[in-house]
Amino acid sequence: MGKFLNEFKQFAMRGNVLDMAVGVIIGGAFGKIVSSVVDDIIMPPIGWLIGGVNFSDLKVTLPSVEVIGGEKLQAATINYGNFLQTTLDFLIVAFCVFLLIKVVNKVTAKKEEKPAEAPKAPEPTQEEKLLAEIRDLLKEQKG
Repeated sequence: MGKFLNEFKQFAMRGNVLDMAVGVIIGGAFGKIVSSVVDDIIMPPIGWLIGGVNFSDLKVTLPSVEVIGGEKLQAATINYGNFLQTTLDFLIVAFCVFLLIKVVNKVTAKKEEKPAEAPKAPEPTQEEKLLAEIRDLLKEQKG
């Protein structure tokens, strides 16, 4: 059991898993912001332009059914206005994600285009300089 918990801890503490968790949390919050923009800012003017229609109220009411004993069930509705708002939410989120990925790809491409500078050789130490001089003197004596 201890080995299993250690493996799970190692898995959960990886950078990719933590990055994904942060992304999911931020994505959920971003989705709420987009829903608010659509519901509270975009849809009211569109509804006003087409005659004061509130999209969330658009629906088709199906005929109600009577149950034994003369009691009527509540009529079922197809809420296509809600569907339109949700679809618009999705399109806006998808467009924002597209723009974000486009920017990330552009930044990544710029980093790849930069030529990597060749690393400079470290300055030789005093010992290396002395050894080089000794080598050169030995070559002169042999030659």
